[in-house]
Amino acid sequence: MIAFLVPLVVLLNGLAAGVLFGTQLGGWPLLAALPADRYVHAHAFFATRYDPAMPLCLLGTLIGDAVLAVIAPDAAVRALFITGAVLALGTVTISLTKNVPVNKWMQTLDPDNLPDDFEEKDPRRHWGAWNQRRSVLTVLALLANCSALALLL
Repeated sequence: MIAFLVPLVVLLNGLAAGVLFGTQLGGWPLLAALPADRYVHAHAFFATRYDPAMPLCLLGTLIGDAVLAVIAPDAAVRALFITGAVLALGTVTISLTKNVPVNKWMQTLDPDNLPDDFEEKDPRRHWGAWNQRRSVLTVLALLANCSALALLL
């Protein structure tokens, strides 16, 4: 089971880390620079493209790391999979509590008819900061999972 699960976790974690890293390099700087109406349109577009892939990748990483932490053959490998699981849990928690609510709200807005108080409610600063945090956590989880894989080889 470990021979199947480890590559699967590394794949899922790598896909999630790649998307979030790419977002930090290109997606987020673009969103931050757009005028409000174009930002709302672009944000809603991006948010719908990543579902359901990102939740599957992140939850797959979390569950896979938790299972691997239980069945790992030694303490060092177990510690790395526990670390990966904790980091993935942090990413999932940030996603569910900080990013998903903003994504859902963006999808309800009409870019051509923004609320009068949009400037005050513009979520970019907070959304961007939380997205950066979950990107870092996901990349660190990938580092832990790749390190565990290296020890198993």
